Amino acid sequence: MKIDIQKITNGEESLVIRYKEPNSTVDKILEILDGTDNKLWGRTDAGRQCTNLKEILYLESVDDKVFAYTRDNVLKIDGSLYSFLSGLEDDNFFRCSKSTVINIAMVKALKSLSSNRIDATMVNGEHILISRRYAVDFRRLLKGDR
Repeated sequence: MKIDIQKITNGEESLVIRYKEPNSTVDKILEILDGTDNKLWGRTDAGRQCTNLKEILYLESVDDKVFAYTRDNVLKIDGSLYSFLSGLEDDNFFRCSKSTVINIAMVKALKSLSSNRIDATMVNGEHILISRRYAVDFRRLLKGDR
C-alpha cells in the first residue's frame, strides 16, 4: 500500500482513500475516521448490529464461531478471538481461557477456586471461569503488573 502525505499551508484539509477491493485495512481506517473504532459489528437474528466495546461482557468461541455477549444481546462476529484481541487497543479485555475473553470492567466479583482457577461473576450474574493457565497473568494484571 502506497501512502502519500502532504503538508499544506492554506486551503481545506482533505483525505483521499483509494482501494481496489474493500479489505480489513481500509475498514479499520474508516472506523478510525468515523470515530467508530471502539465499536464491534456482528450479526443477530434481526440482522447486522453494532455495539460499543464497553457494553461487551465477554466473547466466546464455540465450534469455530465467535460470539460477543452483552447484557441483553448475543452477536456473532467474524474472525477469531486472537484477531479480536490483536486488533484491540483496549486493556479491559483479557483472555481467560482457550475459548473465552472477558471484559474486566464488567466483572462484579471474583472468587478463588481449587486448582488455581478463578470464578469471575459478571455484572449480569453470569459466572466465567478463568483457567489456571491464565489465572497467574490475571492476578498479575489485578496487581497492576502488566
